[in-house]
Amino acid sequence: MNKVAFFDTKPYDKLYFDELKNEYGIEIEYFESKLSPRTAVMAKGAKAVVAFVNDDLGKETISVLKEIGVEIIALRCAGYNNVDLNAAREVIPVVRVPEYSPHAVAEHALALLLTLVRKTHKAYIRTRDFNFSLNGFVGFDLHGKTLGVIGTGKIGMAFIEICRGIGMNVIAYDPYPSQGYLEYVSLEELFARSDVISLHCPLTSSTYHIINSFSLKMMKDKVFILNTSRGALIDTEALIEGIKSGKVGGAGLDVYEEESEFFYEDLSESILKDDTLSRLIMMPNVLVTSHQAFLTHEALRRIAEITLGNLKAYFDGEKLENEIVAKRKVLRSE
Repeated sequence: MNKVAFFDTKPYDKLYFDELKNEYGIEIEYFESKLSPRTAVMAKGAKAVVAFVNDDLGKETISVLKEIGVEIIALRCAGYNNVDLNAAREVIPVVRVPEYSPHAVAEHALALLLTLVRKTHKAYIRTRDFNFSLNGFVGFDLHGKTLGVIGTGKIGMAFIEICRGIGMNVIAYDPYPSQGYLEYVSLEELFARSDVISLHCPLTSSTYHIINSFSLKMMKDKVFILNTSRGALIDTEALIEGIKSGKVGGAGLDVYEEESEFFYEDLSESILKDDTLSRLIMMPNVLVTSHQAFLTHEALRRIAEITLGNLKAYFDGEKLENEIVAKRKVLRSE
């Protein structure tokens, strides 16, 4: 069997990888540590590494992996902004999971929105104390409101279909529009018209801080912002100022700019050493989840199947359908 080193392992990762690995002829050694230049040496003896969104796949890590004999890097995710593709080019192939369950992410985005709008998270806490007052719980209808979606790939389109189903009007921005029945508009128009803005695009040089102090000024007062893609799409300090001023009515965030040291970890007995994240979590109209939008049984199985399939294709000398060959210049999400 071909040996693989698996980094940043959580119990739910092992669930389907352990179930399927023998079928693909792959032996897996699991490590709880994140992949970095320091931990990369743990993969010695493995032909491949399996990495996740917050693993460090910069130039130094790639150099160490190549030096110890690792032949391929398999990302068990769609995004790859944590990979130095220039360092990897012609040195070591990098494959990914371009799509696992767009419905999982889209449905989580809706869950964030509905929770914020109808304050069900606060109602849950209040009724557990036998407090059945409705004071402070007035929300608003999403039906008839305008949703602005940035990025109309599979996840963005899944979210659009859900929101159309509850009667929202939809406008979208994507530099490469492909859905003929959508109303595509400029970013400026999307910011100005939307009651809710949802981000479904990858993190690139052109999308970094696409939500910033300048773009926030273009938006409606009390706009709701959702981000289930990558944290650095939003300038967090600008968002906080927008929330404090009342420009932003609510924010549902499954990702955070500096999440790598915090998300996926149990820090309940620690003092959080990130004042910005602490401020966000404490705000009454902000809902933060720890990059869990993908976390469904269906998505986890699909991630395992595609990741193991990518590795088997490499070991069998077949074409790597999901290889990342260059940095893209598109906005569309996967």
